[in-house]
Amino acid sequence: MSRLAPARMNSLEQAIVRATQAGLPLVPRPFKAVAEAVGATEEAVIACMKAMQADGRIRRIAAVPNHYALGYRANAMTVWDVADDAVDALGRQVGALEFVSHCYRRPRRLPHWRYNLLAMVHGRDRQETADRISIISTLLGSSAQASEVLYSTRILKKTGLRIA
Repeated sequence: MSRLAPARMNSLEQAIVRATQAGLPLVPRPFKAVAEAVGATEEAVIACMKAMQADGRIRRIAAVPNHYALGYRANAMTVWDVADDAVDALGRQVGALEFVSHCYRRPRRLPHWRYNLLAMVHGRDRQETADRISIISTLLGSSAQASEVLYSTRILKKTGLRIA
């Protein structure tokens, strides 16, 4: 979880973060609802959130599904040792797969951690997840020298930016 000192934010930014830290309102015009809650215009809220996203205070605005509630109970982080000259292009392809929710490159930490591509795979059961991991393995082909599968054992609370 990222913590940002409120002193770096103006009063509108603080109000927007407070109004959205539990999520955007589930209404047809969520930014308008936020604007009404903070006493600003919808345009001002959108501009402010874009500025905070541009400077990194907001990483992204996206839906965060509860995979377990949707019936996906066999979730696995797959880790891959992919050739450095191919990892970016292959990572984009893996990340585009409908059953991959997160895909990113990370530095190796040799000699203990050789993996540089990570992809979170979701399936309704372990067999479906295994089948999907096989699709990734085929896509990566000989560019992947090794891999491991780390199945989820519990749900962790997902939260974004929080200020008091």
